[in-house]
Amino acid sequence: MNIHINGKAYSVGGEAQISVSSALTLHFVEPQRSTFAVALNGDFVGNTDYDTTIVNNGDSIDVLLPIQGG
Repeated sequence: MNIHINGKAYSVGGEAQISVSSALTLHFVEPQRSTFAVALNGDFVGNTDYDTTIVNNGDSIDVLLPIQGG
């Protein structure tokens, strides 16, 4: 299965479906400590739904981090 996270391609072994939570472990090398938002194919996914929202072959995930500044 192939997915994209922030434009980067990831190959997930086999045809098994994974959750958004599992997909995020591919993207974040270290545990993410700051706040972020997630969109799956352009639709917002709430953090309480990360474990139950399924990512399918060809899906695209966008991880959005806040930008601080003045």
